[in-house]
Amino acid sequence: MTETGHSSSCAPSPRRLTARWRGFAAAALLCAVLGGCTGEQFQKGYILPPGALEQIPIGASQDQVLIVMGTPSTVATLNGEVFYYISQRSERKVAFMNQQVVDQRVIAIYFDRNRQVQRLANYGLQDGKIFDFISRTTPTSGQELSYLTPLFKLLSFN
Repeated sequence: MTETGHSSSCAPSPRRLTARWRGFAAAALLCAVLGGCTGEQFQKGYILPPGALEQIPIGASQDQVLIVMGTPSTVATLNGEVFYYISQRSERKVAFMNQQVVDQRVIAIYFDRNRQVQRLANYGLQDGKIFDFISRTTPTSGQELSYLTPLFKLLSFN
């Protein structure tokens, strides 16, 4: 008989179970609230597929570019046609805060008059200046820079 009485005293009481479940529920709620405060990343515009630029050799046709890259964000005419693929990545560290731009890119594919790839460029900002991450150069003047500058100014606004 003492064994039966002893085992019943070891079983948790309904009050202890309820308090334990309340503790679990409070912890789960706290995790959910804190999870909502973590940072977020946002991608606007064109998302460059991995390895896409490597699939476009100099001399490739405009149709090949469209197959690999898809439709450009905009097209211009500078001594031949240029396809521009525009993207922006931003993040916010904490929910309900303003977004901050982390990266802006303009991928430019230049075609000659025969609609063959003449040159590729991957423009971004480095030290506040437009920089080509493929040729590792900064465009200095001319028609190209006059077209790229407004694109980056447009991207700067959230």
